[in-house]
Amino acid sequence: MSLRDEVAAVHAVRGRPAALVGEFRRTAVLVPMDGQGGLWTAEFGGVQWIHAFTDETALARFAAARGEAARDWEYRSVLGARLLDVVVPAVGEPTGVALDVGGERPMMFPPVAGIVPEHAAVDGATR
Repeated sequence: MSLRDEVAAVHAVRGRPAALVGEFRRTAVLVPMDGQGGLWTAEFGGVQWIHAFTDETALARFAAARGEAARDWEYRSVLGARLLDVVVPAVGEPTGVALDVGGERPMMFPPVAGIVPEHAAVDGATR
């Protein structure tokens, strides 16, 4: 199944969370850049959330929801595994990935063991 199909299945309460994480890891997602050349993040609940989108349409929905549809959004295509295994630990504080925020089926990948490396997980041994 595609990443979108896995997300839809989880939202329909018939999905397999491990399959969803696996598909996210194998899929290139779009990550908007902030004004300083970093990845777009937002803090919520003591966690930094990197925003990622399945495609330009999903990113456009997010921009419209923010009232910024006319703005040019610079973004990078990043493999989900790279976000979870390299970027999240590099942030140095609890960080997860928020997928398709502003859309019909957003999905959160929190910084917990089994999703991010144990040393970057809030429930890991060294945090």
